[in-house]
Amino acid sequence: MQFLIVTGMSGAGKSRTVAVLEDLGYYCVDNLPITLLPKFAEICLAATEQYDKVALVTDVRAGDSFKKLLSSLDSIRAIGCDYRILFLDTATPTLINRYKETRRKHPLMTDGLSLADAIDKERALLEGVRGKADYVVNTTKLTAAGLRERIVRLFAGAAPDRIFEILVESFGFKHGIPTEADLVFDVRFLPNPYYEISLRDHNGTEQAVRDYVFQGGTADALMSHLNSLMDFLIPRYISEGKTSIVVCIGCTGGRHRSVAIAEALAEHMRAQGSRNVSVVHRDYHRV
Repeated sequence: MQFLIVTGMSGAGKSRTVAVLEDLGYYCVDNLPITLLPKFAEICLAATEQYDKVALVTDVRAGDSFKKLLSSLDSIRAIGCDYRILFLDTATPTLINRYKETRRKHPLMTDGLSLADAIDKERALLEGVRGKADYVVNTTKLTAAGLRERIVRLFAGAAPDRIFEILVESFGFKHGIPTEADLVFDVRFLPNPYYEISLRDHNGTEQAVRDYVFQGGTADALMSHLNSLMDFLIPRYISEGKTSIVVCIGCTGGRHRSVAIAEALAEHMRAQGSRNVSVVHRDYHRV
């Protein structure tokens, strides 16, 4: 029996994911109380002909009982039910925009919490289960069709190197290091376009800013090391069964240097054959 736990950030696409899994033949259950999870697994094991592929969606809507998820998972493994965890993640600015567009209320927006604070609180609550996830899918840049394609490739059978996802994220240290980071690189030693008045209000996706960052050869030397490191790491992550990696590039404000380097790194990895490379610039619209 294939037993899949689907969890992740509210607004990251769990409902769409369930629809795709149902199309793939999964029996899907949404928001089952955590305390019933071991009993549910028992029932599925006893009727494997009927429930050969099961997906269970659980998240912070479960309230305080969500904290018992990991212990409940230990219980179902103890009865011989092997499981995998699919974690759906999305960058905070994208989540905020999605909630504004749908005008829905975040499940943790209680006691006067703002939307941003509720999202931060949710990330903290999900940190433990994210660390145990077998698959992490970042939906920040994915359309509905793109998410469907990703889920189909993951659960309808595909080669590991075709599944592996790379998210390159630029950020500003003054706004905090992204909590989802697997690798963090500090590029604050590079020439800073902020001090060039004509470039200050532009960003690292623009050629003039990129040329400024790469002047003098230091950025080229950095890219040589970064490219070699990623060429070394990615095949080894894949061989170990990892399905995604988040590479974060930071400068002071997240507008110029980190953006230029993130773009250059993503270009290199695509050129090397990495199929699923996304780029997110978390802070480049901030003042």
